[in-house]
Amino acid sequence: MPTASDLLPARLAAVSSAHAAGALTEHSARVIKDWLTQPRYAEFADSLGELVDTAAKAGTAREAWKALDDVYWTVIPFGTGGRRGKMFSVGSNAINDRTIGESAQGLADYMRRVLPAGDVPTCAIAYDTRHQSEHFATLCAEVLLAAGFRIFFLRGFRSTPELSFAVRHTGASSGIMVTASHNPPSDNAVKVYWAGGVQVLPPHDKGIIDCVMGVDTVHRQSFAAAVKDGRVRFVEAEIDPAFVTAVLLQATPGPRDISILYTPLHGVGASAVVPVLHGAGFKRLRLYGPQETPDGDFPNVPGHVANPENPAVLDGAITEATALGDDLVLASDPDCDRLGAAAPLSRQPGSPWQTFTGNQLAVLLVDWVLSTRQQDNRLHSTDRIVTTLVTTGMVRRLAEAYGAAITDSLQVGFKWIGEEIDRIGPENFLFGCEESHGYLAGTHVRDKDASVAALLLAELTAALKASGTTLHEHLDRLFCLHGCHMERQVSITLPGAAGMERMREIMARLRANPPATLGGLPVERVRDYATLTTQTPGMAPVAFAGAKGDLVMFDLASPSDSAATPASGFPALGNAVAARPSGTEPKIKFYLFAVAPPGAPQALAAAKAMLGERLDRLERELRALAGV
Repeated sequence: MPTASDLLPARLAAVSSAHAAGALTEHSARVIKDWLTQPRYAEFADSLGELVDTAAKAGTAREAWKALDDVYWTVIPFGTGGRRGKMFSVGSNAINDRTIGESAQGLADYMRRVLPAGDVPTCAIAYDTRHQSEHFATLCAEVLLAAGFRIFFLRGFRSTPELSFAVRHTGASSGIMVTASHNPPSDNAVKVYWAGGVQVLPPHDKGIIDCVMGVDTVHRQSFAAAVKDGRVRFVEAEIDPAFVTAVLLQATPGPRDISILYTPLHGVGASAVVPVLHGAGFKRLRLYGPQETPDGDFPNVPGHVANPENPAVLDGAITEATALGDDLVLASDPDCDRLGAAAPLSRQPGSPWQTFTGNQLAVLLVDWVLSTRQQDNRLHSTDRIVTTLVTTGMVRRLAEAYGAAITDSLQVGFKWIGEEIDRIGPENFLFGCEESHGYLAGTHVRDKDASVAALLLAELTAALKASGTTLHEHLDRLFCLHGCHMERQVSITLPGAAGMERMREIMARLRANPPATLGGLPVERVRDYATLTTQTPGMAPVAFAGAKGDLVMFDLASPSDSAATPASGFPALGNAVAARPSGTEPKIKFYLFAVAPPGAPQALAAAKAMLGERLDRLERELRALAGV
């Protein structure tokens, strides 16, 4: 039988032929040859060689080599939070033992560089229900052990917020959460945390990325041996109750007489949401059976993508809740840091149900937190709501109405909210939220937390039920008081190898030649957060202070918007469009905002219809601009 060395020349020749025929990109061909020949990839050479043999037997057609081209055409990026992508046994552009090992090695190398000499680095590690999550968590631990780390390891499926809590509780230097959040079952990832439980921030993010990209050899030590000698400590028995206790500090007294149907969408949520709700006194709580079992395939979720941003994932639970007369449906994503929800439109028997957008939940939760503080005479002008540039402008309206402070100029990503908590002082932080269903009350973590959001929303639902109303009716009441705000996100994927370049071209065109109108409204101002300049039609760009990021905001005419201009110099978010490219995928996201002024309840339906039509028109125009 021929050995791998015997087969190597033919395999290298087959790769060259595929490249010459256009079936492999230049990068793919070069890196595949590296993985077949270089000692640092020796453990993957045999399995890669077999894949090359299979492709070669099928010829040099592109289809024969597509799988290998997909996983080698680039190096999977280590973004500012970690690495995420499709799992495949080999490949520089896939999640596998090599790329996960590189990630852990890069973290270890960087921390050894920046920590004071003599300090023993530590890392808290947890994982979710996805395929290979436990394996990757153990692999990360083995790499860090070889670098002299001590490990705090949570066995069993745990939530991302609990990992953030564990970093803080143990005083760890860093943390790793193995999860791909709400991505498809094919994916996995590592999220990297710094001391204090926030995802890595500048300058550490770039420092870690540079070290990851420079990894040659991945070193490992035995996990089992480290357990025996105490360098790995299992901490779930200590962390679990401490985490629940910390979340319950955000509970407020009040009614608890509601029936809740909760779905973890086959993820880890039962480990966090259930004990928190039970601990707060919500006894009429049950799990939605078809989505209760932890399962990385997410078998009973539409499209197998367990993302509460998609209303369809709650359809089954809503059907059961309607039949059994429940008051609230809650859903968390696989790693339990995002919360989705649905409720009946009215208290009438047989009332239809409707899900909430992430922005609508933000409005409800912000108002609940502010109102309960005010009722208890615990609300101070220094209490601060923190949110992002692409979250509904109604959050500012609420904060100003209650006399609270607000930061709403942060870039997309909850890590910036975590950073802001420490910048303003935890004692001044009241609530953080982002449009993608991420919420946080309390300072027990520095990340979004579905369990504390579930607690607050359950409290609000029970209080409203006691007064004879529903979440949707309450939201409408807030719209009448503060203006009707409607939002929409349009995500455009640009497939193929040219997708990333196409995405960059669209962003460049939007910056160089911004549209004069959008949705029938004049563009009054263009804010470019990449250059921190703002421009009004016919005027030269003017610099402004802000957080840099690859985002362009188009402020549209809002003649009915009479909100005061805040210290940032920009009005509360009204009619607007934001454009933001993905940093890791050929995808561009447009965030659409439409606002009507406060008005009488009988005028609300017409206002919603008008705003819906405006969003429809905006979406059509933006898709045309993107050429899709």
